[in-house]
Amino acid sequence: MTSPRALLLDVDGTLVDSTYVHVWTWHRALAEAGAQVPFVEVHHRIGKDGSTLVTELLDVAGIDDDDERDRVASRAKELHSEYYAQAGDSLRVLPGARELVRGAKEQGWITVLATSAPPSEFAEARELLDVDEYVDAVTTGEDVDQAKPDPTIVAIALERSGVDAADAVMVGDATWDAIAATKLGIRSVAVRTGGVGDAELREAGFSEIADDAAGVLHLLTSGTL
Repeated sequence: MTSPRALLLDVDGTLVDSTYVHVWTWHRALAEAGAQVPFVEVHHRIGKDGSTLVTELLDVAGIDDDDERDRVASRAKELHSEYYAQAGDSLRVLPGARELVRGAKEQGWITVLATSAPPSEFAEARELLDVDEYVDAVTTGEDVDQAKPDPTIVAIALERSGVDAADAVMVGDATWDAIAATKLGIRSVAVRTGGVGDAELREAGFSEIADDAAGVLHLLTSGTL
């Protein structure tokens, strides 16, 4: 008998088209809190732990005073949550996302939605995806103190899948997904739907790159994975 295998699926930017919603809402939140940064600097950090993202962007903005950093960081996080919630109607399922989750399950894979998004954001994405009957386990930001590239959330997803690292594949859109997976000895596959270039994705450690979730399903069906 073949050992069970697990597909650990990032959600934001991989299954749900939310990357640029996060870019816009973080950019707006930071600006209103007092930290002006270029959009590209925000985009480069999407998918990274929120506190780390804000800390790095305060460096980009040149804010050095500790009290001012604390004030701006606190306000920016508050505003980002508010603006992202308001933007919920703009979220869409990415091409092939539902089909990937369903197809993986039908092919015998254990499927885990491996995200560190806050529970409120994940609940919205989960409802939008509407694939619960094909999902074996989930993670959220409640499970960890720090998100990717820290590998803890991926380790928890792996544990909940019940398989060894060698029998798991992480699918994500951001370099942080591959970095976290590689630390645990997990193979990772990238989708281009997060807007990151192929060279950067490969440098981060992704072994395969597909246009979107539909492309990942093709890799599964063809036996590449």
